[in-house]
Amino acid sequence: MAAAALAVAALAAATGCGGAGGGSAAGTINWWTWDEKQAQAYQVCANAFEKANPGATVKISQYDVVDYFTKLTAGFVAGNAPDAFQDSVQYFQAYANQHQLLPLDDFISKNHFDMTKYSVGVSSWKFTDGKQYALPLDWAAAGIYYNKALLTKAGYTDKDIQSLNWNPDNGGTFDKMVAHLTVDNKGVRGDQPGFDKNHVATFGAGAMGTNDFSGQTTWNALVSTLGWTQGDKSTWPSTFHYSDPRFVKTMDYIRSLADRGYAPKFGEFSGSNGQNTISDIDLLGSAKVALEESGSWSAGEFAKLPTVKVGIAPVPYGPDGKTRKMTSNSNGNNIWAGTKNPDLTWKWVSYMGSAECQTAAGKSGTFFPSIPSAMDATAKTLAAQGIDLSVYTAYEKDGNLFPAVVYGNGAAMQQALQPLFEAYFSHQRNDDVFQEMTTKSQQVLAKKQ
Repeated sequence: MAAAALAVAALAAATGCGGAGGGSAAGTINWWTWDEKQAQAYQVCANAFEKANPGATVKISQYDVVDYFTKLTAGFVAGNAPDAFQDSVQYFQAYANQHQLLPLDDFISKNHFDMTKYSVGVSSWKFTDGKQYALPLDWAAAGIYYNKALLTKAGYTDKDIQSLNWNPDNGGTFDKMVAHLTVDNKGVRGDQPGFDKNHVATFGAGAMGTNDFSGQTTWNALVSTLGWTQGDKSTWPSTFHYSDPRFVKTMDYIRSLADRGYAPKFGEFSGSNGQNTISDIDLLGSAKVALEESGSWSAGEFAKLPTVKVGIAPVPYGPDGKTRKMTSNSNGNNIWAGTKNPDLTWKWVSYMGSAECQTAAGKSGTFFPSIPSAMDATAKTLAAQGIDLSVYTAYEKDGNLFPAVVYGNGAAMQQALQPLFEAYFSHQRNDDVFQEMTTKSQQVLAKKQ
């Protein structure tokens, strides 16, 4: 109620179509999301929008992500899709090619909407025709979550883990810390004589070998400090650089962590589909791992562990000891090309993309707003709950974030590359696999949708 009141007060001062005020408009706007928590958070904005626009109604619908995009596609075919909806870049190319998305450029120009206020995500929603098809809704990154008690017991301080460095030759201070945090079932540490890598009680690091071809919460932050980029272009690339020597050396290092017993072997805590049967949060909470890289969206859950005090550290610096790189995804807010009320829908979507709305909704702590001032408000709210997001706000302010590559045929890419990553990290294949990955990526990216 307080958040809604603040939002309404802010709206009273807003001018133009970028805010929710500025005249009445009648009609119902249907907005969809797959995220239950974001549906609840943005209801605060919907309430404020309706009060500022008598006659307007915002209906928010949430569907499980397993069914979400199927329902969305069915709506396109039947002609009853929502007026606006949360979208993932994985489906951007297909929807844009099918002309299901309304370009926003005319609205942005006509209403002098400021696109520079977003920290990340704007370029992710420009299509090959040069047009802007979404406003950024949020962003996500990764950090190192660690068991504070295990860190202290190993003789390290919070300051030590905040300033780790890495290189592909010997792993830098990151490797030294991971080795010392690893303990076998007789209490011998990974860097001590007699360590038994086949009977590990606590792994120094969580699994970093993954079948995820982008490595957002595992290897990407390491290899990117070497100057490696996933694609030959940041948007709509024609190839992925998996055969680059820097990538190959990084993968060899990642695999060596498990080989030396410092991290779980590929699939050790996973089912047959490669997905963890024990969550990252439970692995850290049960002291099966001492530290692990995981998503920003998990910060609140890690903080709620009942018996473990968890800290958050930034990803390691690169070999120069100065460079951090963190890939960041950003979901977008699209308008359906078939909406019968484009002006009112734009008014709602642009309000969702305002500092007023993102500040009010972001206080829920369930997502990271795309606007820095709103992100600061989110961090302040969560700090009062004992959740320190300074690692993530520092990424944003220090320029360490870069947008995840925007590519086409995401589902086909995963299907083509996942088995190859699994084969490599399970030692069924060796470095020869990376050229095949590159070739496969070229073939998939070249396909038309």
